[in-house]
Amino acid sequence: MRWRERLAVLFACGWACLASAQTEPYPSRPIRLIVGFPAGGASDVAARTIAGRMAELLGQPVVVENKPGAASNIGAEMVARSKPDGYTVLFATISSSINGSLYKKLTYDPLKDFTAVSQVSSTPFLLVVNPSAPYQTVAELIAAAKKAGGTDKLPDYATAGNGSGSHLFTELFTSMAGIKLSHVPYRGAAPAIADVMGGQVPIAFDNIVTTLPQVQAGKLRALAVSTKERSKVAPDIPTLGEAGVPGYDATAWFGLFLPVGAPAGVVNTLANAAIKAVNTPEVSAILLKSGAEPVGSTPAEFDAFYRAEVAKWAQVIERASVQID
Repeated sequence: MRWRERLAVLFACGWACLASAQTEPYPSRPIRLIVGFPAGGASDVAARTIAGRMAELLGQPVVVENKPGAASNIGAEMVARSKPDGYTVLFATISSSINGSLYKKLTYDPLKDFTAVSQVSSTPFLLVVNPSAPYQTVAELIAAAKKAGGTDKLPDYATAGNGSGSHLFTELFTSMAGIKLSHVPYRGAAPAIADVMGGQVPIAFDNIVTTLPQVQAGKLRALAVSTKERSKVAPDIPTLGEAGVPGYDATAWFGLFLPVGAPAGVVNTLANAAIKAVNTPEVSAILLKSGAEPVGSTPAEFDAFYRAEVAKWAQVIERASVQID
């Protein structure tokens, strides 16, 4: 009978361990925060900023891990395939809402494979021109583009590359303004902005983080900000809505996702920590200094925002026939 007794003991221990695991408080070990871009970039800096404060609030380390590659798809896929226990979190960017339409061979579903936790911040783009360009206002740029019509004299605009935020923000602008501009793609924002400052290309529509310092230095002229409300870090720059394109509203953003299937209690615990972290004076100040405006939304609010973003950019990408294999 000894084998039966031993089996009974093992069975009892197994149930005890399972019950213990099910009732284990969250979090009870370090949390991995996955960033799909290299260390040192804007998303990495923001992730590390919020991770430190969230760790204090949660009582466990929040360890940032950079998994760059394929426009953040490598990091996103890693999180999508992770166990939905709350210990692997995606620090997402606007790329998460774009990539599903840009890439036709993704191994994960941007809508079905994630659970929204909280939007961390929102970052506007600036529509800028070289100071010598003949466009003092958005209205003048629109008028010039309409005058050029379908000729080879269309104004050029520089972007960080095909399918980049700067490309898609401009495509949304041209479609809403009823104009056409000539796309000049670069390999990254830095060379694109450098050529606009140098006068090789007159126009760019890029992140306020990279453009505002050049505007303040007199190397670029800002025509408008992309959000429906003026930026807190550049309140003197009008919105595109104010400048003649009613309803235009586009923003880059950072947010937290868990794999689909994460327990509601875990989602809410993470969301509450993120909201509190974002609203601390220290974190808010760092985000604002980089041009990102703190948000701190609930899971339901972020989910609604994210789904609207996916739908919006899908329409822009389809209309402009943008695709990356």
